[in-house]
Amino acid sequence: MVSAQSEVETLFDRQSEAIRMKDLDRLMSLYSPEVVYFDVVPPLQYVGSTALRERFLKWFDGYQGSIGMEVRDLNILASGDIAVARWFSRASGTLKNGREVGSWVRATSCCRWASHGWWITHEHISLPVDIVSGSAATNLLP
Repeated sequence: MVSAQSEVETLFDRQSEAIRMKDLDRLMSLYSPEVVYFDVVPPLQYVGSTALRERFLKWFDGYQGSIGMEVRDLNILASGDIAVARWFSRASGTLKNGREVGSWVRATSCCRWASHGWWITHEHISLPVDIVSGSAATNLLP
């Protein structure tokens, strides 16, 4: 029997692969229609799969090719039909303007089991902030 923890781990493996391939439909199939998403870019939140799809489309469209995606220190706590995961991730690549980008962010997701499998219902992506400068600390390593 497969454990909830391993099923949720597979969910995040599928998420990383969809991001690498910029496969929007595959990525969106992992999120609840009522998802609430906190990103490192404005606005404060994206509510619902339509808003999140538009956000991801804009993100994917900013890259020349595929997106590098690294995940470290994935930690999953699952009980019943609820799971919470936290990890560090690094999206990297070349933007359409030729600039190379890539920094580590913190991620936390809440997931819920439905009859068809696990869905991400909430996700929070963040960067630490240097309080003195008021700038995001993009050079930290996990």
